[in-house]
Amino acid sequence: MTLRFDGKTAIVTGAGNGLGRSHALALAARGAKVVVNDFGGGRDGSGGSSAAAEAVVAEITAAGGAAIANGADVTDAEAVATMVAQTMDAWGRVDILINNAGILRDRTFAKITMDDFRKVMEVHLMGSVNCTHAVWPIMREQAYGRIVMTSSSSGLHGNFGQSNYGAAKAGVVGLMNVLVLEGEKYGIRVNTLAPSAATRMTEELMSAEALDLLDPASVTPGVLFLAGEDAPNKTILGAGAGTFSVIEITETTGKWLPEADRTPEAIAAHWASIADPTQRQHLANAGAQTQNMLKQAAAGLGLDLKLDGQLA
Repeated sequence: MTLRFDGKTAIVTGAGNGLGRSHALALAARGAKVVVNDFGGGRDGSGGSSAAAEAVVAEITAAGGAAIANGADVTDAEAVATMVAQTMDAWGRVDILINNAGILRDRTFAKITMDDFRKVMEVHLMGSVNCTHAVWPIMREQAYGRIVMTSSSSGLHGNFGQSNYGAAKAGVVGLMNVLVLEGEKYGIRVNTLAPSAATRMTEELMSAEALDLLDPASVTPGVLFLAGEDAPNKTILGAGAGTFSVIEITETTGKWLPEADRTPEAIAAHWASIADPTQRQHLANAGAQTQNMLKQAAAGLGLDLKLDGQLA
């Protein structure tokens, strides 16, 4: 069955260029009404212009779709609230939010300024927080919502010279993990995209041949999947050059040590068991980690400890 978004309204941030533009065009082509948000600044976040967002809107409307441009800076909570109010005035719903806006201010950690660190954190992490917080009550009220965060391999795996960017991109995964729990009973599903694409932020880092393969359009099907009615929940989807993967955060079962053996030397001695990759598990929430620790302690001490549901 063809995935359609007829009757749905989507907000895509950073949609004037690159990935955001590709996402906005694809959503509109499949029937969504789209708010094309872009502050219009440079790659480092400087400046500002509505031209890029308006050009994407023109593309969408020329193809018979419905779209409006918005130039809100996602770090400005009041401007974001106004954008969401504009969306509600126009179409009365917000079904999909794609948190895509981002900037780069790369420096090694030894050389980076705290202003540059904070600015990148503000755009990627707090920008996602501001936009999500603004649509959250609407999605709760209508008992439906699809939110996509945008992470990066820099945050999930690390990348030299991107401590600010990596910290922010790891942060949106933590945000997703909590919002999944808080939104589930309201029909809100929250997922994360980890894209590899040729954009303004990567054009100086790769060869022309690699950039051709990393067309943003090769990533966008993943966003459409995560924004659909049958989307998963709490999934980190890797996407790039036509390859799609699932990135997982797991924890080993670990090994309980009796009190007399709780020393760094004992941890070293038992490291193979503690780090055993064949005993990895997915944890539903923070309490599940504590449950695992307590169950092992109870078993080791011979205690009949009742835990089910206490820490969920």
